[in-house]
Amino acid sequence: MSNRNLFPVTVVGSWARPSYLIKALRSRQAGEISFKDFNDVADKAVLEALDLQEQAGVDLLTDGEQRRDNFYSFVVEKLSGMKLTKVSELMDYAKDRARFEEVLRALDVPAFAIKSPIAIDKIQVQEPLALDELSFAKKHTNRDIKVTLPGPYMLTRASWFEGLTDKVYPEPEDLAKDVVKILRDEFEILKNAGVDFIQWDEPTLSQVAFGEETKETFMCAALPNRRDPSEELEFAVRLMNETMSGLTGVKTGVHICRGNWSRREDVLLEGNYGPLLPYLVEMNVDQLVLECATPRAGDLDVFKEYGNEKEIGFGVVNPRTDEVESPQQIVSRVEELLKYFDPDKIYLNPDCGFGTFAERNINTNEVAVNKLKSVSAAADILRSKYS
Repeated sequence: MSNRNLFPVTVVGSWARPSYLIKALRSRQAGEISFKDFNDVADKAVLEALDLQEQAGVDLLTDGEQRRDNFYSFVVEKLSGMKLTKVSELMDYAKDRARFEEVLRALDVPAFAIKSPIAIDKIQVQEPLALDELSFAKKHTNRDIKVTLPGPYMLTRASWFEGLTDKVYPEPEDLAKDVVKILRDEFEILKNAGVDFIQWDEPTLSQVAFGEETKETFMCAALPNRRDPSEELEFAVRLMNETMSGLTGVKTGVHICRGNWSRREDVLLEGNYGPLLPYLVEMNVDQLVLECATPRAGDLDVFKEYGNEKEIGFGVVNPRTDEVESPQQIVSRVEELLKYFDPDKIYLNPDCGFGTFAERNINTNEVAVNKLKSVSAAADILRSKYS
């Protein structure tokens, strides 16, 4: 790998949505404007997000997920049989409503703002999930483009809700069959359109590994009824490998985080990657995109047994703080990881996105740009030392 390609700088996906875009998004969801009218507004926001990433020195861009309410709910615009449902509305179907409300309060979740796609009928593709996003971005940047998509486990678990979905899909496994087919087809569509990287988002796997009864994730309401964690993780591996079976020609990654809806570190998950790594390395993807910038992620020596088995998208800045990490701090952190991974196996990225949910931006554009500029400066230092 050439010096130019060492330590590529990228993002995990989301960028803060401007207020004018949120207004248009809510009008769209209320049926007041068409999807086309909404996209006309979103085009402007995407151009701003692309420009800011380029200014920050990002090598592998996303469109900032500007057309999405959040990283997984946007599928309701592209799939029939799905209903966008507020977390607060799901309380009516929860077996233990009082506990569900208690968990949401404890986790600092804005239940009336965050929405989830729920399967209420057989799901079918109306149009590709992200082809429009990729096509628009490719017209407006010469840099490589990453497209983020909900992974098969995430999309299955987030969309299956007892009392709503089981009338059509009796078990999550039944829904998963259709999800896998849809995502396989999407891979080929994006590949043919020239995508450079597809990132499967599977953030709830950390909940399976590290979650406690008092810290159930709100993103997968079915998880309180989950099976043994090892069974859930094996299910996730099987779905990913069924999705990726025989598919080649595009670099792929799976993103795992520990919660990115609140700045309160005490409500987010903690624990090293030890329980997850045996399963993650079995997934047929090229890269593990991991949160590693906070103490909650544990020590890096957990990678000792797994060094170089995959590429690593190394989280080196915390998207939820105002403090801008210095290039030297980032370099020092990467050099710890170099004990276990060769330089050409390491990408640099934030822990997660800067605007996971539309109405709860995690940070401002100014802070996001400054953090990414620091990552880019660190990448230059590392390239000069390790080329």
